[in-house]
Amino acid sequence: MVERRGKQFVMKESGRPFYINGFNTYWLMLFAVDQSTRGKVTEVFQQASSVGLTVCRTWAFNDGGWRALQKSPSLYDEDVFKALDFVLSEAKKYKIRVILSLVNNWDAFGGKSQYVKWGKDAGVGLNNLTSDDDFFSHPTLKTYYKNHTVLTRVNTITNVTYKDDPTIFAWELMNEPRCLSDPSGDKLQAAINFMLVKAWIQEMAIHVKSIDPKHLLEIGLEGFYGPSTPDRVGFNPNTFAQQVGTDFIRNHQALGIDFASVHIYADSWISQSISDAHIQFVRSWMKSHINDAEKELGGMPVVFAEFGVSRKDNGYNSSFKDALISSVYKTILESTKKGGSGSGSLVWQLFPDGTDYMDDGYAIVLSKSQTTANIISLQSARLTMFNSLCSWRGGGGGGGGLTKENPLKLVLPAPVGLAAGESESGILVQRSSKLAMQCFPATSGRKLGCISLASNFFQLIGLNHLWGALSLHYHSVHRQDACLLPSVAAGKHAPMNE
Repeated sequence: MVERRGKQFVMKESGRPFYINGFNTYWLMLFAVDQSTRGKVTEVFQQASSVGLTVCRTWAFNDGGWRALQKSPSLYDEDVFKALDFVLSEAKKYKIRVILSLVNNWDAFGGKSQYVKWGKDAGVGLNNLTSDDDFFSHPTLKTYYKNHTVLTRVNTITNVTYKDDPTIFAWELMNEPRCLSDPSGDKLQAAINFMLVKAWIQEMAIHVKSIDPKHLLEIGLEGFYGPSTPDRVGFNPNTFAQQVGTDFIRNHQALGIDFASVHIYADSWISQSISDAHIQFVRSWMKSHINDAEKELGGMPVVFAEFGVSRKDNGYNSSFKDALISSVYKTILESTKKGGSGSGSLVWQLFPDGTDYMDDGYAIVLSKSQTTANIISLQSARLTMFNSLCSWRGGGGGGGGLTKENPLKLVLPAPVGLAAGESESGILVQRSSKLAMQCFPATSGRKLGCISLASNFFQLIGLNHLWGALSLHYHSVHRQDACLLPSVAAGKHAPMNE
């Protein structure tokens, strides 16, 4: 199970950091229902795993309509639920964790409008429903949402209850909630008033956590700043963004929310003609949210849960797509190396071969996009390396720190996606005169590198392709790990962990 500790995600049992390089593929459950397309679910997990992706975000909803999971409130199609079981079981096989979103703001796959329709169809006391935004406030519609039984589902393949399944990384309350009928943001998230009535985010966060306190929880926001932070609205992509009823800082202060979510669509929000201004916006947008997660949200992790660029944009080319993805990844790494709140990103969206008819313009087919696959793979390697470096432990026993008698014991993962012959990308070692060096092979058979050990200090030099010069310090007192910033100047250290 993954949990939050301060600004970081960590593996609960080992304490190992878990920085995310992930992807979206929203239609997995839909494809898994039909035997003729079920194999595509396995393919996308295979391909994602091959480039080191570790988290997938997908829909755990399809309300009303064709192939509906929830045909009417609390009435389910068991075949569709079994398809979701299959998605989770396949993700587990490829060591990919899943973010499951519970409802859509948009009409696709039902969404809040379907809940309102169900309410109107039910008749009694619901004739006053006038807006799809009544989803957020009407008691009956909120009850429909609370009764959606995904969390307590027992997987028919693994026999594990969803709320106990470590394959699930997090729950998402809603995909891109907006409430245009109330630009103040009170309907989505207000303080408890004198009648003890909670707004939607707070009420549903408490509800989900009451059923499943183990898993992480996020809202699913796009990240727009609202009226509670007038000094921040200038970071929004346009003036309309502050009128959609969401409020990044205020919303994420709700009790029970574990990490912040942000989406990035410069081509939808600024202009559908691509330009360097899009890249500049991406950097500014990400940095402002990382900064606010650290300073205004008490050191909360932030995940950039959707980002991409559409081939339908004017002036689109694959080089621009790669530049945008690289910019996102670079900003994550800059935060990661400082121990900041930037905890990962999920590209929108990954497709296997033969699914072009589902493409919304943003699809990435790795077999047809080798340069993009290389960029994704390298980011995975960087984060995997960082997670490993920051999880090193001294060898067993009751008293040991890192000493000659009690040396460091680990195997480094092989970087993914590095071309043959890039030996300069390996770890070059500053030899210690005091202690012998320990070397570890890559899984490919190429020597990955060696580590020189001293009683409480070891140094790795020359991760040029991955990080630059990197120094780590191991605190033997109280057996506490601390990862330190790879500095431009050798020997300059800054704390990476809380």
